[in-house]
Amino acid sequence: MTDSASLAASDIPLMQGLAQRVTALRPDLISAGASYGELAWVHGKDHAAQGAGWRRRLWFAGDEPVAWAWAFLPHRVRREDGSVTDVTGASLSHQVHPDHAGLVDEVIDWYDTVASGLERTALPTTADEFGLTRWTAHGYEPDTRALADTGHWTQLNQRDLTDVAHPVLPPGFRFRTAEEAGPRAAVRAHADAWSPSAYTARSYEGVRRSAAYRADLHVLVEAPDGTMAASTIMWLDHMNRTVEFEPVGTHPAYRRLGLAHAMMLHGMRLARAAGATHATVVCLGGAAHPKARGLYHGLGFRELSRDAPLIKPAG
Repeated sequence: MTDSASLAASDIPLMQGLAQRVTALRPDLISAGASYGELAWVHGKDHAAQGAGWRRRLWFAGDEPVAWAWAFLPHRVRREDGSVTDVTGASLSHQVHPDHAGLVDEVIDWYDTVASGLERTALPTTADEFGLTRWTAHGYEPDTRALADTGHWTQLNQRDLTDVAHPVLPPGFRFRTAEEAGPRAAVRAHADAWSPSAYTARSYEGVRRSAAYRADLHVLVEAPDGTMAASTIMWLDHMNRTVEFEPVGTHPAYRRLGLAHAMMLHGMRLARAAGATHATVVCLGGAAHPKARGLYHGLGFRELSRDAPLIKPAG
């Protein structure tokens, strides 16, 4: 194992490698933040602004990582509209190979040490029965606020790519790639969809530098007036022949036109041409968040797993 340190860009491929091996064996154990694509996305977009508050530890069997933990310590989020959010607690992304499940106790001990005195949250999946017993033994409880209908627990959805319908856009709209549209359009598309957003040109530059990023799998929908009305990035895991959509967003002025539906069909066809046979996408699972779930289910995705948010009070 390696000692606690700041998270470096060179750690991400190691962590992604474990995500790929766990995906091949037990995809239901891949929690929010621990997937191949999510690792690249979160590190890429946030490391410049928030990386100083990140800590990590990796555990190895020989030369191969078998567990990792990534702690997000208190930080400030600044958005383009001038609003500021101070995150005062700690959160954790982690992964443990099922053949080394006992390492979860070391993961928890490390997290409790590095985030000592802070409120701590963690996100195993409901399928991780052994891990959940160990988190409970260390004083973690279900996070009732996160699990409420209005909470922010997520579910992972999947479908195969054997039969993907032909996408249809409204008249005057067209598909673009980030490769074609350029960085400014790619940044604006995301920032508009998630306004008020902390996503900047610097965020996108970090994403582009990720070895897993492909501009030809970063799809946008251009409106007749030139506005980038929707966008998504697809992360292709060649080992498992699967593609992950993260993020997926539509400009508020162009919603309810079927753009995201068509964009994802187009994306799945691109991914299939690139060698993928399977696709995943995450959405909020609470009853108060039906829109994205309805979109994905309408595209043939079905739930594979869901988070089991846990919390431990400060002190």
